[in-house]
Amino acid sequence: MKRIAALAVVAIGTLSAAAAEKDAVAYVNPLVGTQKSAIGYGGTMPFVTPPFGMTNWTPQTRQNKISVVSYNYDDPTISGFIGTHQPAIWMGDYGYVTVIPQTGELRTEPEARKMAYSHGTETARPDYYRVSLGSGGDGKILAEMTATKRCGMFRFTFPKGAQARVIIEASRPGIAGSASVNSETHEITGYNPHRMDAHLGLLALPNFKGYFVVEFEHAPVNMKTYGMEDAKAASSRGAYAEFEPKQVVLVRVGTSFISIEQARENLKREMPDWNFDAVQAKLRQQWNEKLSRVQLGGVRDRDRTLIYTAMYHALLYPRMFSEYGRYYSAFDDRIHEGESYTAYSIWDTFRAENSMLTLLAPERVDGMITALLQNFKEGGWMPKWPNPSYTNIMIATHADSLVAEAVRKGFHGFDRDLAWQAVYKDAMTPPDGDTTRRWLDREEHTPYEARAGLTYYKQLGFIPTDKTDEAASRTLEDSYDDWCVAQIAKALGKTDEYRFFLKRSLNDRKLYNPALGLMNGKTSDGKWAPIGGEKDDDRNRSVSGWTEGDAWVYTWSPFHDQAGLLELMGGAEKYSSKLDQHFSGGHNVHSNEPSHHYGYLYDFAGQPWKTQAKVREIAAKEYDATPGGLDGDDDCGQMSAWLLFTALGFYPVNPASGEYMIGSPMFEQMSLTLGNGKTFRVEASGNSEKNVYIQSATLNGKELTIPVITWEEIQTGGVLHFVMGAKPSEWGSAWRPTPIAVN
Repeated sequence: MKRIAALAVVAIGTLSAAAAEKDAVAYVNPLVGTQKSAIGYGGTMPFVTPPFGMTNWTPQTRQNKISVVSYNYDDPTISGFIGTHQPAIWMGDYGYVTVIPQTGELRTEPEARKMAYSHGTETARPDYYRVSLGSGGDGKILAEMTATKRCGMFRFTFPKGAQARVIIEASRPGIAGSASVNSETHEITGYNPHRMDAHLGLLALPNFKGYFVVEFEHAPVNMKTYGMEDAKAASSRGAYAEFEPKQVVLVRVGTSFISIEQARENLKREMPDWNFDAVQAKLRQQWNEKLSRVQLGGVRDRDRTLIYTAMYHALLYPRMFSEYGRYYSAFDDRIHEGESYTAYSIWDTFRAENSMLTLLAPERVDGMITALLQNFKEGGWMPKWPNPSYTNIMIATHADSLVAEAVRKGFHGFDRDLAWQAVYKDAMTPPDGDTTRRWLDREEHTPYEARAGLTYYKQLGFIPTDKTDEAASRTLEDSYDDWCVAQIAKALGKTDEYRFFLKRSLNDRKLYNPALGLMNGKTSDGKWAPIGGEKDDDRNRSVSGWTEGDAWVYTWSPFHDQAGLLELMGGAEKYSSKLDQHFSGGHNVHSNEPSHHYGYLYDFAGQPWKTQAKVREIAAKEYDATPGGLDGDDDCGQMSAWLLFTALGFYPVNPASGEYMIGSPMFEQMSLTLGNGKTFRVEASGNSEKNVYIQSATLNGKELTIPVITWEEIQTGGVLHFVMGAKPSEWGSAWRPTPIAVN
């Protein structure tokens, strides 16, 4: 449906007097998601870094590894400050470097160098971190930290009269890192070759290293390495610098994946002098420029913290992986010219995070797609989860969705012919050993799995549970990716390919079991697989075919084919009734991404008032502006992006369609400054915790009667106005999705 948007002069809602005294950064709480609570555990860290920064700096309360991040709010001690590249709790780190201030005797091991701290002395913001560290009988060390894209700066204030020491840990035991000192230039340089996810793929990457250059404002009186004589690297390795009793020591660290010389160049470009406050002020300005694109009216301070912290989390990933026109490729182990990004948690972020970036950071979308296409050229496939190389984590090839969304929304700054080659290979070429492997979750040292089971999918129209792990989930998610490939083909004028992939995108329907009213995996002989979590006694593996869920979690997963599912279920009433059972039965697990769009599905069946109530209920239950305020891993911004869209009052159920399903806006006013300079504002008259139901709506003064808005309508700017009430209404209930027509 095409609607003409009227021009509107948009005035940002008047802020409260208290809010007007603060900038947006002041409301960000990077500690949100760092504590396990009754809500959940977000697995986040209080990063000091710019939006999409290459290296993130955080206090280190524990030694991070796969499934453990560097900072946990409940830990009582800090053992250093790490320049990390770990993007999520269940992913590992690589090429990291740790900075430790210290007094007294030299202590290099993490347990020995721990220093007590309290949250009462802790200040955490995107631009600045500060904490007071107990250093035994010597008193307290005040540690301050700020950053640029690839560099960190520290200001350590030591106890008066105590000898000041700064340790640089290059690598941990078992890792052959390197550190060296140069007294003339006041430098410690080195590298860390550690990749925690190296076991997940076949690429050895012998050239991979995280390089660093550490400089001190004043000449140390002593500089030495430690652990470097240990040929087997049984101990940690690094270096330290000691200073005459001096209260303030300034340290700056440049990082690189290209070379030590490039790390030094990054420092020269990003931190040309020793002005800590100027570096911090610039970083604060960078964050304010992004955060201020969203304005809120009629909200409490806790709501500002909720929203601006969600924006902070959503703007961290994917992270930059290039350095002033060059980048190291973890796909062919070489240095290339160009722009690059990594840390795409695509199975999570293709749903809402990527779509949010098209609104908040459209200037980066072309570069992010180009980076995936460069990975394709260098490694043979677009990756699922580069960290920084192939990891085979999660299923399907949802980079296809990212490309389709960029094409649909009119981004042109990437090679579309190359993009077609990449998505076509995803859709048509099975991975090596496709029929001889089960493709177990996180199976080690396997080839890139792409669309595992694609051989069977092409032959049978589904992936059989007795041949490939997670087969039912793979079939449904591959069907959506086929729809995405079809849309790209259509945009490129490839009519035959469009029809082929559009027809194949309906394979999701082959798993619908009418006797259950749910999706159901199939075996290679066409029989229904067990529906629950039964195990094969011989292999101790699931035979029902699901990924991190079950039939309830996956039945509504084909984003593109809700019209078909509605028909399969026997109409709107039965579709809605089944959704009611889904929620009442406790099947909706918001802490994991497959459930994220479910609250919005009532829109498709003519009961949008249920969507309005449900999404507000989820937002209130699963999010809070406290350290324990995230239910489940933030997963590179996806949890946070869900909240941002829900607060605005709409959500991209099918992210590559350019359509957004309307929910219930959380605030009286929320506006978004777009990349084209226009402003899109959402108003909700009478909105409150009880008044969650839409009574009527207008878009730029024209009546809006359907629970859908489009990318183009948002980009036009203007006002989406709702009248809210305490009781359900029939608003938007006449709309139904258009079925997919295959000629």
